[in-house]
Amino acid sequence: MTDERPQEEGRSARKRSAILEAATELFLRNGYQGTSMDEIAAVAAVSKQTVYKNFTDKEQLFGDIILGATDRVGEFVDVITATLAGTEDLERDLGLVARRYIATVIQPRVLQLRRLLIAEAGRFPDLARAYYQRAPERTITTLAACFQDLADRGLLRLDDAHLAANHFAWLILSTPMDKTMFHEYDEPFTAAELERFADEGVRVFLAAYRRA
Repeated sequence: MTDERPQEEGRSARKRSAILEAATELFLRNGYQGTSMDEIAAVAAVSKQTVYKNFTDKEQLFGDIILGATDRVGEFVDVITATLAGTEDLERDLGLVARRYIATVIQPRVLQLRRLLIAEAGRFPDLARAYYQRAPERTITTLAACFQDLADRGLLRLDDAHLAANHFAWLILSTPMDKTMFHEYDEPFTAAELERFADEGVRVFLAAYRRA
C-alpha cells in the first residue's frame, strides 16, 4: 500500500506557500489594515479554514512573512566571516563583501517589506525590533567583529569597530536605500550601478580606516 503521508505533506506545504505568497501580495498592495483573511484565502485559492489551520490569525501570518525575509541573513553573515577571515587582499575582499551586501539588500521584495514594516512599526513594535535584531543589527555586529580582527592584524585603524561597521554599511547602502524608501521600486538600479555604489563605498571606507 502506498504511503500517502508524503503526498499529503507536499500538498500542505504547497498550500502554506500559496497562503504566504497571497498574503504578501495583499499586504504590500493594501497594507496590513486593508487586508483580510477572507481575501488571502481567495487569492491563495484555499478555504478560510485552511488559512487558519496554518496561521492562528492575521498577526501571526504578517509576522511570519516579515521574519521570513531575514532568512538569507545567516548565509550573508557567513560570507562576511569567510571572506574577511585571513584576507591577504583587503580591498578586493571588502569589495566582494560590499557587492554581496548591496545585492542582498537592494531587492524589490526586501525593500517593499522593509517599507511595510516601517509603516506598521507602531502597531508591531516587537516585530520591528525582532526584524532589526535578525537583519541589520546581526549584519553590523558581524562586520564589527571582522573589522576588529582586521585592526588586530594591523590592516585597519579604528577606535570603535561598531561605528566603523555602520560607516561601511551606509557608505554602500545609503544612496539606493534612501531613494527606494521614498519611491516605488519601478525603476530598479542596474547591476552596474549597485556595483559602483559598493566599490566607491569601499574606496571611501579604506581612505578613512586603512592603516598606512
